[in-house]
Amino acid sequence: MMDAPPTDETSRAGTGDWPHAPPHRLGGAGVYFVTARTLDRVRHFNTPTRLDQVQEALLRLSAQYAWRLEAWAVLNHHYHFVGHSPVAETSAESLRAFLKHLHADITRRLNQLDGISGRKIWHNYRETHLTWQKSYLARLNYTHQNAVHHGLVTQASDYEWCSARDFEKAVTPAWLKTVQSFSYDEIAKDDQDE
Repeated sequence: MMDAPPTDETSRAGTGDWPHAPPHRLGGAGVYFVTARTLDRVRHFNTPTRLDQVQEALLRLSAQYAWRLEAWAVLNHHYHFVGHSPVAETSAESLRAFLKHLHADITRRLNQLDGISGRKIWHNYRETHLTWQKSYLARLNYTHQNAVHHGLVTQASDYEWCSARDFEKAVTPAWLKTVQSFSYDEIAKDDQDE
């Protein structure tokens, strides 16, 4: 006699931390670092207009879902952000709906622009709940410096599709220097172009 099939909960638990199907641990409210990539790293956001559309959708929907973004960077096949979950919530579960909405809107728009129906744009996303100050500051710096890391600009504030310029204007020189002093080498290893 066969055993009963595994429950959804058992199946999810069995995936562990497999990088192609990361578990989404959203039980705690707080600050999260989020990365999402396109399927097969296809460079769908390869024009200023497309980058504008992704950034606009990210900012509009983060506000709609009450996620306060502290940093973001949109590149041609991925984005990162550091965001605070909604103040009124005790978990970060709304991140699922926010990103599902964001990815659906971007996919519809790009497929419409390219005259393609049913194309899948997104691979997956991963999030990290930032509970240590050093981890938070390193990811804040990394997000702002992401375009520099990828060789698109030499100064983060010169890249139009990230928050670095606004951040530099909003904070004191001492705080900017503090944030920029945090190394992101370990984070960058996971973000190399293949």
